[in-house]
Amino acid sequence: MNTLSDIPVFDDGKDPEALRTIGEVSKALGIRQHVLRYWEEQFPSLQPVKRSGGRRYYRRDDVALVVEINRLVHEEGYTLRGARKAIEDQDGQPAPSAIVTPDMQPQAAEAASDAIIGELIQIRAQLAAALAAA
Repeated sequence: MNTLSDIPVFDDGKDPEALRTIGEVSKALGIRQHVLRYWEEQFPSLQPVKRSGGRRYYRRDDVALVVEINRLVHEEGYTLRGARKAIEDQDGQPAPSAIVTPDMQPQAAEAASDAIIGELIQIRAQLAAALAAA
């Protein structure tokens, strides 16, 4: 996951630890507000503080998580489900990319392929169990 030092600098004179509105986060990161609200529904760990009137206030850790979600989805090519799983599976280490790209080293491509195959085997087993139960 990105470190807190990877968070964009808010050039508004506020303390770096200050709460940020959804508008401030949206503008700083270039992510539309409705996307941020949708990500809140899709990622249980993304829970900005909600005050009276339903206004959202993002803590520094929330902003770091938004940066990580954005990286996984828009730079790494993860689906939202895949990004959620990658974030849930992290133990302080970046999740291995499950995307094989032409410029990857052979060992990295093999590891990514193995991860994809493992996930497909799990999905097949789940589908078989669901069909057997039907």
